[in-house]
Amino acid sequence: MPKEKPEFSDAMRAKMGKKLPEKNPIRGARFTIAISSAKGGVGKSTFATNLALALKKIGCKVGLLDADIYGPSIPKMLGINEKPKSDGEKLEPVNKYDIQCMSIGFLTDQQTPMIWRGPMVTSAIRTFTQKVNWKDLDFIITDMPPGTGDTQLTFSQEIKIDGAIIVSTPQEVALLDVKRGIKMFDKLGVKVLGLVNNMSHFIGDDNKRYDIFGEGSVKKTAEEFNKEYLGEIPINPKVGTSGDKGKPIVEEDPNNEISKIYVSLANKIKSTYL
Repeated sequence: MPKEKPEFSDAMRAKMGKKLPEKNPIRGARFTIAISSAKGGVGKSTFATNLALALKKIGCKVGLLDADIYGPSIPKMLGINEKPKSDGEKLEPVNKYDIQCMSIGFLTDQQTPMIWRGPMVTSAIRTFTQKVNWKDLDFIITDMPPGTGDTQLTFSQEIKIDGAIIVSTPQEVALLDVKRGIKMFDKLGVKVLGLVNNMSHFIGDDNKRYDIFGEGSVKKTAEEFNKEYLGEIPINPKVGTSGDKGKPIVEEDPNNEISKIYVSLANKIKSTYL
């Protein structure tokens, strides 16, 4: 994964004005990595959570920011039922498995629908990036919502994102949205670190590989857009059951094949930035 900073095209500069807007880093963290999918249901939150845990396991100080305002998953996946403390000005992140965490799900009932218009979502994102007391972190892993809406625009235009990883399953219907997501990040000057093929296949009881969603399409999309292909993560029922219990697979079963894949990705990110 190259380390060069993303460049804006001349057309983008003209559209945005002579001076590009300054992007604010999230205070308390050295690097912010966005985990995106553009398509719902591809395992993005599972990926973000396990990647954060894998980074922690290799010695990094990590925060996990759940930016999916309408559908927060992190409280369930990490088994967090407490509300963050506040001094009236800033929120304190909730610590779980030695990771600092923040989610709108900590502040609302799990079954309460977030019927918010765009400005309210933007305000919540600004609170989580500017008014949370993140402490001495190497990375904040940000679980982005599906699509290319207000949250993505607020992050990309206002927050210094050091890289984005796009998670997809192999189906063409998922990749259509992924392609839109890649173009969005490119237009907004956010470096796409690469694509991950999630739920790529499973190994049956007969020890044969079954590519039930197709084969090779995520890698082809990465090549089409000149992005790095970061590899594949197979289907394993234990990933879902461990997340449902609030103890993701990297934490519950560090020797599992899936856990080792996440640690390998974490090492790649660590070597790129630290």
